[in-house]
Amino acid sequence: MKEITKRPFGLRTIRFQDCDPYGHLNNAKYLDYMINVREDHLIHEYDVNVFAMAQKEQRSWLVGHNEIAYLKPANVMEEVRIETSLIDFTERYVKAEMAMLDKDATHVKAVLWTKFYHFDFKQGQGIAHDPKMISLFENIKIDVVQDSVEARARFLAKSLKGLAAVR
Repeated sequence: MKEITKRPFGLRTIRFQDCDPYGHLNNAKYLDYMINVREDHLIHEYDVNVFAMAQKEQRSWLVGHNEIAYLKPANVMEEVRIETSLIDFTERYVKAEMAMLDKDATHVKAVLWTKFYHFDFKQGQGIAHDPKMISLFENIKIDVVQDSVEARARFLAKSLKGLAAVR
């Protein structure tokens, strides 16, 4: 059985059409890059295809809340590292963390917390996760002690500075 990765990462190149006139990634585009990587991780790391689930079972997750902290700009044609993880869940929602770093993971560019609500499209309402999903969540959740995305971003940035000093 494949070992579970609790904080997988993916590399992406920041594209020209997603940037402002200064060559910085547009603030709204951070969400696109980060959520796209999370969707890839769900499929490839956990065998959870939210799109197939929506089509076949008429249920999936809807974004209910986003919080993002921007620390450093992502620049046009820069390769960035995006790490994702599950940081909280209940029977009705999951909360994911997505952190965009430079390619070498030496500094944090942005941290996003997104709360996704489990939703049944046939019933038109939120629903509880099944026991199989709850079991997966228990196995992949990481512990986060910070109570805000800003505090978490500062913590991650400080942690990377500490690692850089050791390297």
